Amino acid sequence: MAVIGFLGLGNMGVPMVNNLYKNGHLVKVFDLLPAAIAKLERLPVTKSASAMDAVANVDFVISMLPSGAAVEDLYLGGSALLSHISPKTLVIDCSTISAESAKLVAAKAAEKKIAMIDAPVSGGIAGAEKGSLTFIVGGEQADMEKARPILMSMGQFVMHAGDHGAGQVAKICNNMLLAVHMIGSAEALQLGVDHGLDPKVLSNIMLRSSGKNWSLETYNPYPGVMPDVPAGKDYQGGFMSKLMDKDLNLAMDAALATESTTPMGALARSLYGLHCKDGNAELDFSSIQKRFKK
Repeated sequence: MAVIGFLGLGNMGVPMVNNLYKNGHLVKVFDLLPAAIAKLERLPVTKSASAMDAVANVDFVISMLPSGAAVEDLYLGGSALLSHISPKTLVIDCSTISAESAKLVAAKAAEKKIAMIDAPVSGGIAGAEKGSLTFIVGGEQADMEKARPILMSMGQFVMHAGDHGAGQVAKICNNMLLAVHMIGSAEALQLGVDHGLDPKVLSNIMLRSSGKNWSLETYNPYPGVMPDVPAGKDYQGGFMSKLMDKDLNLAMDAALATESTTPMGALARSLYGLHCKDGNAELDFSSIQKRFKK
């Protein structure tokens, strides 16, 4: 059993806290929004009055925040949380942010003798609820091993990508690919439907052919094909399009830094940017299917 301070109670954070509690850990939580903390009203975790209270006398700090700016502000900015964390505490940032932000915060933590790893997740809200997340870790191998029992309380896989920031690079590469095959799946499904095919039949054909991919198999974007995915719920819940747009912008920034060629990623970024501007930012990213309907 460990004592854990958890910061950030969004769509991912709440089920992650729930799984930590189910696995016997003592959890202290904080979020800037009282409504977010209220989501855990029935769970016997400690609702802290501030981030400083949440990280006092804990073995681990976990943060799950929406942006690099939020992470930097929490640890280095107005909250200056690193000044309130014990050197005996291991800090795990599960946010998806730029590698540069991850490296910066980890370096500032190291100056205070605080170990920190970046551990962005793959698996979405469904994975967070089921406790089946994959954690992609950047940082010292020994620190990852120390964190492994905690991460395995929320997931099924813990993978070491490399030094600080490497977890973030691997995550944005994964999400760029996810966006590309989600768009491709939506485009292909609509083409078939426009020619009179049943989207369920077409999906089954492609799943048994060379077009098979995760979007088709697990997260089909066409309404009515799968009942328990956002496409079957008017694209509510899941991974919001604005977050995919954010991750694609991170990918393009990373590509610019190394002069990498990413034409498919650039197109995906453009399409999701337009999709969000057209009023779909809060909808699940599989709602990109809507852009291909006549």
